[in-house]
Amino acid sequence: MKNKYRPISAGLACLCLCASVFAQDANTPPVQAIDTPVPAAAPLAAYAGFLKSVRGDVQLLDAGGAARPAHAGEQVQPTDRIVTGAGAAASLVLRDGTVIVVGPTSRLDLKTFKFDATTQEGNLLVALLQGSMRMVTGLIGKAHPETVRIETKSAYVGIRGTDFIVQADPLP
Repeated sequence: MKNKYRPISAGLACLCLCASVFAQDANTPPVQAIDTPVPAAAPLAAYAGFLKSVRGDVQLLDAGGAARPAHAGEQVQPTDRIVTGAGAAASLVLRDGTVIVVGPTSRLDLKTFKFDATTQEGNLLVALLQGSMRMVTGLIGKAHPETVRIETKSAYVGIRGTDFIVQADPLP
């Protein structure tokens, strides 16, 4: 079956998203953030990462489609979907150190995350279905950049090293 998404490459047109996309204004609720290290509620291999901060209406959907409100410090499974409302945002830190910031009115699927802390090998596949995200790659992207993939139906991307922003608009 042919993949319905296009992998992002540096050859696409550059998108210059202002920092205000992720900035907080007077009409948005305060950012909920944690300063503690990764939670230890589950075995390390059982989760992909945790939510470092959450602002506004952010939901986590599990593989079965069950939704729950997202909270800072909550663990994210390797197949969860993050959904943000208007004016909302979330920051996700994966076990390899990758940081993903999901912007307002976005849907992001964490499709695959595998990481072996001993060998520092693994792979990462996310699908940005709608909205915007910023990613700063961690150990996987630095050691084996070919194993980090972002899928969208159509998107613009601006890449500078291992820190980049992607925006995907819904198809009509």
